[in-house]
Amino acid sequence: MAVLDELQVDLKVVLGRSHMPLHMLLRMGRGAVIELEATETDMVEILANDHPIARGQIVVTGNRISVEVTELIRKADVVRTPGVTIGEGAVPILDDAEAGF
Repeated sequence: MAVLDELQVDLKVVLGRSHMPLHMLLRMGRGAVIELEATETDMVEILANDHPIARGQIVVTGNRISVEVTELIRKADVVRTPGVTIGEGAVPILDDAEAGF
């Protein structure tokens, strides 16, 4: 478990997105409001290190806002398939017999 003490994971919860020209963004000042293409009842996406891991719903209790996880997103097939590396363009890993060990 000591290895996990040093593990850093950046978690993000995405409620909505908005597209706007850069010049509009640069003109915004403190306290500006950006309208999202979503409502508080829409599903949110939960990202770990910018990779989607789950979906959920916003829950407001008093002055606390939390996220209830309602669905886990499965890893890509290439990650779950035994004997292959993780990521795009994955190449099968040679076992000891094939590698000549």
